[in-house]
Amino acid sequence: MLKRVLIASFALTSSLVLTSSLASLAMITGAAAQDRTITVASTTSTEQSGLFGQLLPKFTAATGIGVKVVAVGTGQALDIGRRGDADVVFVHDKVAEEKFLAEGFGVKRFGVMYNDFVVIGPKADPAKIARNKDVSDALRKIAAAKAAFISRGDRSGTHEAELRLWKQAGVDLGTAKGDWYREIGQGMGPALNMASSINAYVLSDRGTWLAFKNRGDLAILTEGDQRLFNQYGVMLVNPAKHAGVKAKDGQAFVDWLVSADGQKAIGDYKVGGERLFFPNASD
Repeated sequence: MLKRVLIASFALTSSLVLTSSLASLAMITGAAAQDRTITVASTTSTEQSGLFGQLLPKFTAATGIGVKVVAVGTGQALDIGRRGDADVVFVHDKVAEEKFLAEGFGVKRFGVMYNDFVVIGPKADPAKIARNKDVSDALRKIAAAKAAFISRGDRSGTHEAELRLWKQAGVDLGTAKGDWYREIGQGMGPALNMASSINAYVLSDRGTWLAFKNRGDLAILTEGDQRLFNQYGVMLVNPAKHAGVKAKDGQAFVDWLVSADGQKAIGDYKVGGERLFFPNASD
């Protein structure tokens, strides 16, 4: 009788151990599946324009890969990639992107989409730049009038573009800037909010402007100059530099963005009936 009890007890214990082991294995497997997530360091415009809200659910549905976005200025996004703290960088400063590649931190750059920059300002337009398609002339007038101008001042793609435009306009910010020129060290949304609150001029990408709600008395005053073209690129962070890079899933994101499905998702995104970004991966 005692022998039967011991055998039954052993069988029950073995069954419980097996069940517990299977449950633990299932939890580990489930956790591993849920952990199929990549980190994308990206410019703020892709996030604040609402584009990622359109793209990422479609990508995840197609691949089962989740995406964590770190939305910062382009310079900061590339630095995150240099440290190996992201799997993919999605930014808009071709000069900085090519430097990133030359340093060996990226695998290959792919063009994804474009929009343009616009000069936003108060409708009262104290610098008289409205309907001026020459961005250099517009900036010279803003500087001459010492009209309030908000600069992101954050090493973003937009900030770098702004600095290039001032230089092309022949305005030496080192000597020309004063209280009228305000560097805030923040993203596009905060820059637009500040411009709205004090009726200042600001350079913005069109996508973020179209999605921006707190416009106040601001409007687009200068647009259409070819120097305002704004190209976006995407790169896988080089796993040879950082072994922790999720190369397979990161490359899947890059490939999807430039695929027909990804390009369609970009082109389909509109605010108020207006397209914010134009896919051009084939260009």
